[in-house]
Amino acid sequence: MTELAGKRALVTGGSRGIGAAIAVELARRGANVAISYERAVDRAQGIVAQIEEEARRGVAIQADAADPQAIRSLVNQAAMEFGGLDILVNNAGTFRGGPIAELSLDDIDTLLHVNIRGVVLTAQAAIPRLSDGGRIITIGSNVAERVPFPNLTMYALTKSAHLAFTRGLAQELASRNITVNLVQPGPIETELNPADGALADTNRGLTALKRYGTAYEIAAVVGFVASPAASFMTGSIVTADGGFNA
Repeated sequence: MTELAGKRALVTGGSRGIGAAIAVELARRGANVAISYERAVDRAQGIVAQIEEEARRGVAIQADAADPQAIRSLVNQAAMEFGGLDILVNNAGTFRGGPIAELSLDDIDTLLHVNIRGVVLTAQAAIPRLSDGGRIITIGSNVAERVPFPNLTMYALTKSAHLAFTRGLAQELASRNITVNLVQPGPIETELNPADGALADTNRGLTALKRYGTAYEIAAVVGFVASPAASFMTGSIVTADGGFNA
């Protein structure tokens, strides 16, 4: 598959989990890919190696998704490496759970700064560097629309903000033919959300398919949304959750 041949992509939080799978999938489809990571340089270099195995160029850039200056530097460096950008995948995010009454101010600020402010600032920095006809894709969560059990309130709040951001930004960028879409995964097996974890049976039971998804299933959705085949999709919410929200 080479429908993204020559495209230049930035995937935030691309050193592990869903972000890593997305980075490799975009490279498989022909794109050169920059990823950001916070601390795990060895993991990030491993994903770069996988990108390069697809005969594409890979770049790993250290950046804290809660730091506005680091976000601007990340986007600037990625654009300089590739001579511009065509695809931004806003994947970096964090999770803090617990009852609202017990969350610390640090918990609340971290969720707001990474999951909302970080997404907004990354898009803001990328927009002037995106080619006309480019793509902005945010990775949200199905709990933005359904919260089936307690202790997810603050996290779900931050993910629900992606709905309005996606729809509003789609209107703003339509004149440049830049599409803006949101992909909402359900329970996906990753290192941080193992299919044998404490909530695994509950999560599995809430899906129609009675299983966890894989990071590569989400990456395939993102690959489609980034492709020319999705050129008439903008302001769209694509939920891939095994029927969790059905």
